[in-house]
Amino acid sequence: MDNQGEPFSRESMMEQITDSVVDGMFAVDREWSVIFFNRSAEVLTGLSRSEALGRKCWDVFRPDNCREVCALRVCMDEDRSISHRIMTIRRGDGSKVQVSVSASPLKDAFGRIVGGVETVRGVDGGSAAPHLREGRARDWSDLGLCTRNPHLLELIDILPRVAATDATVLLLGESGTGKEVFARAIHKLSGRSKGPFVAVNCGALPGELMESELFGYKAGAFTDARRDKPGRFQLAEGGTLLLDEIGEMPLTLQAKILRVLQERSFEPLGGVESLVANVRVVASTNRDLACMVESGSFRTDLYYRLNVVQFTLPPLRERRHDIPLLVENSLDRWRKALGKDIRGVSREVLRQLMRYPYPGNVRELENIFEYACILCPRGLIQMDHLPRTLRRAILSPGEDAPLTMDEVRYRAAVKAVKSNQGNRNAACRDLGISKDTLRKILRLGGTDQKIVRSEAKQQK
Repeated sequence: MDNQGEPFSRESMMEQITDSVVDGMFAVDREWSVIFFNRSAEVLTGLSRSEALGRKCWDVFRPDNCREVCALRVCMDEDRSISHRIMTIRRGDGSKVQVSVSASPLKDAFGRIVGGVETVRGVDGGSAAPHLREGRARDWSDLGLCTRNPHLLELIDILPRVAATDATVLLLGESGTGKEVFARAIHKLSGRSKGPFVAVNCGALPGELMESELFGYKAGAFTDARRDKPGRFQLAEGGTLLLDEIGEMPLTLQAKILRVLQERSFEPLGGVESLVANVRVVASTNRDLACMVESGSFRTDLYYRLNVVQFTLPPLRERRHDIPLLVENSLDRWRKALGKDIRGVSREVLRQLMRYPYPGNVRELENIFEYACILCPRGLIQMDHLPRTLRRAILSPGEDAPLTMDEVRYRAAVKAVKSNQGNRNAACRDLGISKDTLRKILRLGGTDQKIVRSEAKQQK
């Protein structure tokens, strides 16, 4: 009874409970029709409960490559729960949202599976319901920043405050981690955004040419200098200059860079007057500058002058949960560029890509998908669309490569079938599972049963 003496119905109570859950929650019957839809699911999709109920779940959420990533299908087919599967859905207004979904089978009083229930939350680790987070994520994407990694999210949160100043920023991280992307984001968020962004790779120029490249020269400064040439500091006037791979800069030139940062002025080669350096400097390197300072190969005073604000970008192998997000963004870009109807990647491709160590980091992943999109005519990207060198690497992992539970089951199933010369019944007895379960494990692993039997015969 409530405080007015009226009975409080069980249905009303359950509705209030589920509507208070911050995650989106819905359920489907065996025909994939939506039979339950909570308030957070309404906010997430932009559809009302009355609009969603009775419709097929794929018409409500409109996911990319639905059949390949559907957690509900797996949980209902295999009678097991699925946790934290990443997928992309479309809201009612057409905008895309990256979400993490978990699903479980829905059973009746006799234990029969009559449907499935799924919860949905945003990939940034928070609830999918507060849709203001989507706007912030889109802003990051416009800046080229695409992540759900907690460390990178912390850096992105303070990025506008750093960008609002003229403080020198030092970006550290392995090659391909996105240091130039961060430098461009700092420029775009700064008061210098209408000025030029100029990048110079200090490791790509010989030492004797780097000074003239940075500071320019006057006519007659050396042989063949027939006219004045502006350097990168002049070209970046009013904007931002990125000194990429600054760890490769010769010691002699480091002293001149230090003077520019201290006095905000420089002289072109052959010049007699100083020019004002109205430039914001961002430096980046994949080398350990602190160790270089100790060894004497990098100036201590320049290191501390550069190291006003330091951002260290993690390698992709330490932010694997970003891989589906990066894959989707890369596919979106190449779909448009190539004009192809590529819907996504197969489960096997995504599963293997999640295990690859990416020595070239994000840049390597982007190159992989440029190649794959060129080879894939339409539909889903499959394993044979990936570069051959990559396929060899991911299909022959090192002994220390981590295995998922699905991979452990799959390998055990294949081994049992082979050791029993293709006899599935004997393999099931060895594994202690049913024939249907064995078939599902092998199917999810992507194995051609003819190949398994063929290999078993060859071992006889």
